[in-house]
Amino acid sequence: MPSRAPGPGDLEPIERAGASDLAALQLERMRWTLAHAYRNVPHYKRAFDAAGVKPDRLRSLADLAKFPFTTKDDLRANYPFGMFAVPRTEVARVHASSGTTGKPTVVGYTAKDIDTWATVMARSIRAAGGRAGDIVHVAYGYGLFTGGLGAHYGAEKLGATVIPMSGGQTEKQVQLIADFKPDIIMVTPSYMLAIAEEMERQGLDPKACSLSIGIFGAEPWTPAMRQAIEAKLSIDAIDIYGLSEVMGPGVAQECIETKDGLTVWEDHFYPEIVDPATGAVLPDGEKGELVFTSLTKEAMPVIRYRTRDLTRLLPPTARSMRRIEKITGRSDDMMIIRGVNVFPTQVEELILRHPELVPQYQIEITRPGSLDEMAVLVERAPDAGSADGDRAGASLQHLVKSLIGVSCEVRVVGPGGVERSVGKAKRVVDKRPR
Repeated sequence: MPSRAPGPGDLEPIERAGASDLAALQLERMRWTLAHAYRNVPHYKRAFDAAGVKPDRLRSLADLAKFPFTTKDDLRANYPFGMFAVPRTEVARVHASSGTTGKPTVVGYTAKDIDTWATVMARSIRAAGGRAGDIVHVAYGYGLFTGGLGAHYGAEKLGATVIPMSGGQTEKQVQLIADFKPDIIMVTPSYMLAIAEEMERQGLDPKACSLSIGIFGAEPWTPAMRQAIEAKLSIDAIDIYGLSEVMGPGVAQECIETKDGLTVWEDHFYPEIVDPATGAVLPDGEKGELVFTSLTKEAMPVIRYRTRDLTRLLPPTARSMRRIEKITGRSDDMMIIRGVNVFPTQVEELILRHPELVPQYQIEITRPGSLDEMAVLVERAPDAGSADGDRAGASLQHLVKSLIGVSCEVRVVGPGGVERSVGKAKRVVDKRPR
């Protein structure tokens, strides 16, 4: 929606800053962060000393490559509060990951951190087209997950009216959208499709609802998924990026006027792209693993945190800061099936080539004998017959083999046959013996 694009007077000065001014600010803040972490977090003192580096060795931004990485395992090894750089009494809030693959990763925020987070989230919502006075329906989960409260505080800071719906209760989601008529929804893309399906089940036309903007994150989603959402709801589907270990949502945001990747708020989060195998820093434009160093966090600074997200750094467009390409996969989401690297989003893109199918799917990995086998469970579109679904399934099976390079079984089920998620979609079910 062009009318939603902000003018230069709507932007913060840092969003229009020159490259040299931004770099000077980053260097100043990076020096403070390294010193703060080294002085106050025993893990970082040990890691820096083992690598033979000290904070005062940072003379340029490029010198950051001399410092060691931080991984999720480091956070778990220091569970729960060992990575905090301030006394626990100065921590205003704690969030944590779900812990489904081990101990949860715990993150803390001072009151200033929470204000910083609200500021970058307000900036993100504005970049997506949000304005003071809008009604924002937040359907991200609240609680230890950072999505709901991150969106909530940012929308309030922007001056919007917030509907703190959280996830779940899909029928009620539809009722409140119909009754309260929000302008913006913030939710995972997979759950947005579930909400749209519920609208149709209730006899409502998703295209006729009040929503004009959807800000979608918390899971990888493809450009084809964007097209499917925009076609079903007649909205602008805008990408947002974040992760709790670095801050929460609001680390990077797609701008509505360009929709060409996510602008990283580089005044608070310094990005690098590294080779996932070697850790070597890659030049802008090359694809690799995204790494972040926080520049302003007080309670829990992170130094060169390996996100496992795969993307590349791109030059600025709508703002003066660099962009990351839309993230459609993670190095730890990658499946290796008989020697072939497979990402769920590759399968999703092929599903979306078939109008007889909808992007509600799960990939099941088994090992009945000595070899891995892959099956794709996918739903038939509500207006498609069984024969249409079977033909589309056969076509999908052929495309997975010919374009991804792995044989699979495709099982097409009726509408509602794939279990819905109210948060991040569970795309892979690994049933292989451990």
